[in-house]
Amino acid sequence: MLSRGVQIRTMGVNAVNLAEKIKTIKPRGKKVLFVCVGTDRSTGDSLGPIVGTRLKGRGYEVLGTIDEPVHAANLSETLSLIESKYPDHFVIAIDASLGRQKEVGNIKVAHGPLFPGSGVGKSLPPVGDARIVGCVNVGGFMEYFVLQNTRLSRVLRMADEIFQAITKAIRPPRRKKRRNALCEIAATAEKKTSTSH
Repeated sequence: MLSRGVQIRTMGVNAVNLAEKIKTIKPRGKKVLFVCVGTDRSTGDSLGPIVGTRLKGRGYEVLGTIDEPVHAANLSETLSLIESKYPDHFVIAIDASLGRQKEVGNIKVAHGPLFPGSGVGKSLPPVGDARIVGCVNVGGFMEYFVLQNTRLSRVLRMADEIFQAITKAIRPPRRKKRRNALCEIAATAEKKTSTSH
C-alpha cells in the first residue's frame, strides 16, 4: 500500500539521526510490534515487506513480510489480529510513499497513525501509534505506473537504512531459552542413577 507523505504530515529525518528519531517515538518499557505495509507485486510498494522480512529474521515481532504481506485486502483482518493478540504493544507502521522530487529517498518518522493507500487515493483505516515512511518516487500522476517503475536499488537502499536504524534504536524481544530435550533427559537419568546408589 502507499501512503502520501504530505497528507500524514511527517517530520523529515536524515539517515544519520534516523535511529535517534525512532528512539524518541517509542515509549519506555513498551513492547513493539512492527506492521510493515505493502506488497512485493509492486517494486515501489515493496519497501514495507522487505523491512518486515529482515526484522522478523532478527527476532522482532512483525506483521507484514514478503511471504505474508499486509495490504488493502487483509488490512481489516490485520487490525483485528493486532487488537486481540497485541493489545499492549506500541505499534510502528512502516510504508512507502510518493512525494515531490526533492523528497525522493527521504525517510520520515512521526508519532500518530499511518494512513495506508492515501497516496493512491484509497480510503483505508489508520494503522499504528507511530509511522516510518520512505518516499520511493515522485507522486501526483499515474501513481500505480510510477510504483511499478520505481528502481529496486532505491527501495533496497532505503529498506536497509530503516532496518539498520531500527536495530540500533530498538532491541528485539528476548527469546525464552529453551533447554535441549536431550539435556533434560540426561539430567533426569543422572538423578535416578545417583539416588539408586
